[in-house]
Amino acid sequence: MTSETSPEALGDAFGAVARRLRSASMASLSAWDVTPSQMRAIRILTGRDGGIRSSELAHHLHIAPRSATEVIDSLEAKGLVARSPDPTDRRAALVTLTPRGVGLMADVRRARGLESEKLFEQLSKADRAHLARILHQLQGVPDTTA
Repeated sequence: MTSETSPEALGDAFGAVARRLRSASMASLSAWDVTPSQMRAIRILTGRDGGIRSSELAHHLHIAPRSATEVIDSLEAKGLVARSPDPTDRRAALVTLTPRGVGLMADVRRARGLESEKLFEQLSKADRAHLARILHQLQGVPDTTA
């Protein structure tokens, strides 16, 4: 094992690449005036046609219900989410993405994809495939290419 392949060196290199991706992601979010926590909420709401309660959103975000309410309030003020009565419990409300929120998610995904492409275009197609396999292995995802 060389110093470049030691677990510590690999961890440092992995962390540096992750920070680079995170930095590019943060920069892209500023163009839409949304915070990372707001974007995580939008991502959770994406594809949930019936909406979810704020308590469920708080659970998914790993934050206190009051903090989820603040995230929802700020997204609602920007026209990105809407609240509607929960048909199963009139005391509760469901949160759904508005068409504007859906559009924002699509725009952010495109921008993040372009940022990732800029980073990974340095790799050959074969290196990308190897990296994808390795990352899936580290995540505990079974290899389906074998």
